[in-house]
Amino acid sequence: MILEAKHIHKYFHEPQKQQVLNDVSLQIDEKELVSVFGESGSGKSTLLYILSTLDTNFKGDLIINKESIKTMSPSCLTDFRNAHIGFVYQFHYLLPEFNVLQNVMLPAMKLAEKNRDEIKEEALFLLEEVGMKDFGLRPSYKLSGGQQQRVAIARALINNPMLIIADEPTGNLDQKNTDMVFELLKDITEQRAKTVVIATHNSKIYKNSHRTIEMIDGSIRL
Repeated sequence: MILEAKHIHKYFHEPQKQQVLNDVSLQIDEKELVSVFGESGSGKSTLLYILSTLDTNFKGDLIINKESIKTMSPSCLTDFRNAHIGFVYQFHYLLPEFNVLQNVMLPAMKLAEKNRDEIKEEALFLLEEVGMKDFGLRPSYKLSGGQQQRVAIARALINNPMLIIADEPTGNLDQKNTDMVFELLKDITEQRAKTVVIATHNSKIYKNSHRTIEMIDGSIRL
């Protein structure tokens, strides 16, 4: 088991108090491709922000690789997140002022466990894996949506994380690019032995995942 959420409760307080997650508990094993699905407002994106440690304002506990994030200081949690969790979101968040290669290198430059040449070599290898090596020097804003998302996947892998969190990664893509991105995420679990958790509306994605978790009104449907 790589991840365990224990009795997660989450509230929004503006404009008025509202419970968004109600007693959510789950376990995810290594090398699993797990899809979290449900209608808009069901709580799946909120859950993924908690599982990715980006939101720590909740009741309950989150344990990743046998460590509780509740025991970590903010700086330790930032370091832990950067080293062990990769992110892919509906909006790729590539930095427009940097080219494709620089965007992929950024998380590893921040982690600073390798020198620049080593990071560049790994980034080029990852770009080749996602079919984007020939675009390395292109400004990121000049890519199509599908290309940007493939670059975002390469960036998520640059620090060799144990866990990839993908929140609606195909939400803005056509069917061809949706299929391509999902195949890449499947390859990450099968070829790289990573754990991938995806929030999605797409039935083709959740029906072809190893396991599905359905969210209804802030709870997991049992």
